[in-house]
Amino acid sequence: MKGPEHGAILQRDGKTYGISTRTAAGIITPDHLERVAGVARKYGVPLVKITSGQRIGLFGIPEGDLPGIFRDLGVDADRTGGPCLHYVQACLGTETCKYGNQDSLGLARSAEARFRDRIYPAKLKMGISGCPRCCGESHTRDIGIMGTSRGWTVIFGGNSGTRPRIGDIIARNLSGEEALDLAERLLEFYRNHAKPKERTARFMERTGMDTLRSELLSLIPYIPLEKVN
Repeated sequence: MKGPEHGAILQRDGKTYGISTRTAAGIITPDHLERVAGVARKYGVPLVKITSGQRIGLFGIPEGDLPGIFRDLGVDADRTGGPCLHYVQACLGTETCKYGNQDSLGLARSAEARFRDRIYPAKLKMGISGCPRCCGESHTRDIGIMGTSRGWTVIFGGNSGTRPRIGDIIARNLSGEEALDLAERLLEFYRNHAKPKERTARFMERTGMDTLRSELLSLIPYIPLEKVN
């Protein structure tokens, strides 16, 4: 349930709200941290927490403080909500991790910029991992992209909610641009055929991999889709 300010979420007590900040790929600058800290002190925000989606959440906010907090946070405030991309989660990839095969932070930034303002049948979460250890939780996100020594693997239809589902591997050994292009075509197919509020996990359970393959092969003949045994 949304509060009077778009992007504010009514909390369990039915009186206060939560706001998240937008942190593409989980990257936070000192200026961002100082702005959030200043807002938390100014308005006496009782709880500030890193969320599972690598965002900073401010919780326990009275309704009357919402306009001021949104104003003070400015572009850092996440006003998304409902059927859109909520976040792109990413590991450190080749930036610092000794296991990284691919630049997960760079690809996550590109994915955030490419998909963040689009509307879909239900909310979306993306996870990008620089290696098969999958610290970006790619297998349990609506769109998962995982790096190997040979390129990117694209995964679709994962979910970690009350009915968890491991996503389907769609294609392997792709370039970064091919991976994002495939993600875009998958999401376009999903947008055109999913029911309202149907997450990608339930969509894949209903439609099946064979249907997805037959539809996508004509669109992306340059990408070899994963075969089902």
